[in-house]
Amino acid sequence: PRTQSALLEVMEEKQVTIDGEARPVPQPFFVIATQNPIEYQGTFPLPEAQMDRFAVCLSLGYPSATEELKMLQRQHSQETVKSLEACISLEQVGELQRLVSLVKVAPALQQYIVDLVRATRDHEDISLGVSPRGCVVLQKAVQAYAFLEGRDYAIPDDVKLITPYVFCHRLIPSHGRQAKAIVERLLQSVAIEDRIYA
Repeated sequence: PRTQSALLEVMEEKQVTIDGEARPVPQPFFVIATQNPIEYQGTFPLPEAQMDRFAVCLSLGYPSATEELKMLQRQHSQETVKSLEACISLEQVGELQRLVSLVKVAPALQQYIVDLVRATRDHEDISLGVSPRGCVVLQKAVQAYAFLEGRDYAIPDDVKLITPYVFCHRLIPSHGRQAKAIVERLLQSVAIEDRIYA
């Protein structure tokens, strides 16, 4: 619980408090967490407020046989993470973040994002819908994806692709339903205005 409290502060306020003194963390700053769906002994489930602070949730699955073989070979040759070199500077990361923020999201696409978020709050199979933070994160994630695709504007397909990764860990299904299946149904039922988004 104390660790969770510290994480909650740093993820929201970008600072840590030690002995009553608040210390800002360097930028860029982000948290990556791993989850073991099998073994829960010695771990604590994260509360909804903390889960909401993670931008996306995804499953990497198992590596391929080739990747697993390479993993063994790297371990055998003592090649470790320590031997990696930086491929980008902090200044370049900041510039990429600035460029992503310039990706255009048309008003109709923003309305589609809001409609999707609001649909989670009124859905009969959802006990707790997506928060306003989730709405903001979805737009930012959509901008980042469009940028990676080489566009300076977002399209509806970007929203449809990214939504499950932003929504599934934020909503609480009722009656033992699966969050992913609910989100997929929402994407099929919520309409988007047909227009040009560039």
